[in-house]
Amino acid sequence: MAATSQTFALAHLSDPHLAGWSVDRFASLLNKRLTGWLSWSRNRKFIHQTRVLDMVVDDLARGEVDHVAVTGDLVNISLPDEFARAALWLNRLGDAQHVTVVPGNHDAYVAVNWAEGAGQWSNYMTNRGWQPEGGAPTDVQNGFPFVRRNGPLALVGVSTALPTPPFVAAGRLGAAQLEALARTLSELRSPDIFRVVLIHHPPFAGGAYKRKSLLDADAFQDVIRSAGAELILHGHMHMASLGQIGTTPVIGVPSASAIRKGHKDAAAYNLYRIGDAGPNWRVSVEIRGLAEDQARIAAAGSYTLTIPRSAG
Repeated sequence: MAATSQTFALAHLSDPHLAGWSVDRFASLLNKRLTGWLSWSRNRKFIHQTRVLDMVVDDLARGEVDHVAVTGDLVNISLPDEFARAALWLNRLGDAQHVTVVPGNHDAYVAVNWAEGAGQWSNYMTNRGWQPEGGAPTDVQNGFPFVRRNGPLALVGVSTALPTPPFVAAGRLGAAQLEALARTLSELRSPDIFRVVLIHHPPFAGGAYKRKSLLDADAFQDVIRSAGAELILHGHMHMASLGQIGTTPVIGVPSASAIRKGHKDAAAYNLYRIGDAGPNWRVSVEIRGLAEDQARIAAAGSYTLTIPRSAG
């Protein structure tokens, strides 16, 4: 998957909520997983469909893409079998050199040992092509934030995933990760580096959706305004969105496996072509989503962003 132009092509998808799992031991549901399993059985399994996700992956494979970013919620209720299946799916999407992942709240639905849970995807969530100043690790918890250099891009992955009570889907970075993120973004600040922050939860105050929101969104915004970033990508709400923190665009995508139902958007992913525009970066955004007949992925819109280069 290599782009042939002078631009760098980054694909962004989120919230695949991989299906095809089962509950082998109902004793494992004697916690928050029970409410998640009931939600899946009664509603979500009719929305998140393997055939739709397969169409998205096949459409990606036909395009000219340099790298793929997945912003969380690969699994549903954090069963061990789900994490193993997600690892196989990631391998199908691409190798760790061409795919980057950050976890979502469903990937930490309950407390799970890292090595048995999302740690199975650790190759997709580690530093690549970059070391912090002095060689000191950025680790706060399980290696977040991490940085992956790829051409002009620096993909900076953070984790907002944490176990929460039933009916709560909120996230938090925490003070230590925020401090490390500020330091990392500052070290990467350069007119020749396009910094993309990957985060699962939308980085805005919760409002009516506080139980689903990023609890330290204000502190995250302070970091972005101070240290800078060129683009922020997220998922979580299963809806397309475009916002802004200072001069930094913030873009959300729908679930990559959802059919068109209710007020949430049907499956879609974004393709960002990032190129040089003199004193600025030029980002052409192509939206590819589930067609009206729900039988194929097709062009669903486009727009262009002009983003100032960092002064370094």
